[in-house]
Amino acid sequence: MTTIFGIMEVNLVNAKGLKNNEVWGGGIDPYVLLQYRGQERKSTTARAGQGSKPEWNEKFNFKIEYPSTDGQYKLILKLMDHDTFSSDDYLGEATIYLKEFIELGLENGIAEIHPRKYSVVGSDQCYCGEIQVGITFTPKVCILNEEAEYGGWKDSTDDY
Repeated sequence: MTTIFGIMEVNLVNAKGLKNNEVWGGGIDPYVLLQYRGQERKSTTARAGQGSKPEWNEKFNFKIEYPSTDGQYKLILKLMDHDTFSSDDYLGEATIYLKEFIELGLENGIAEIHPRKYSVVGSDQCYCGEIQVGITFTPKVCILNEEAEYGGWKDSTDDY
């Protein structure tokens, strides 16, 4: 069985139009939780004063396995508001479906989405801003469930 592994690099650029949900009139301090198949990364918290228009310009790497056991290929970007004295507030999220993107990368040896805007929706499924990200996927082919032999010697790299 051939399983393809690779690296997906997500370039988190910025967000715009985020709603200020602070009860006491302060500004929001947004950050992003990036989630892909059990892997989670967290951006830095946007600098004070950026509020509804934060800029991050950060890159995050995720391991990709294709095909996956559940067929789920989506990147979830959860926008959160950092609060010092209470739990962080949920601002909304964007979901990017990646199955065709990964398949394009497998076909061409690389796939790239230049930074573009995705809608952020709140828990009520209403539009509450946009987030801009770019994504690159670079595949690597590995053979699983077959023991490779070299001149009578088995490859024992998995034993370490």
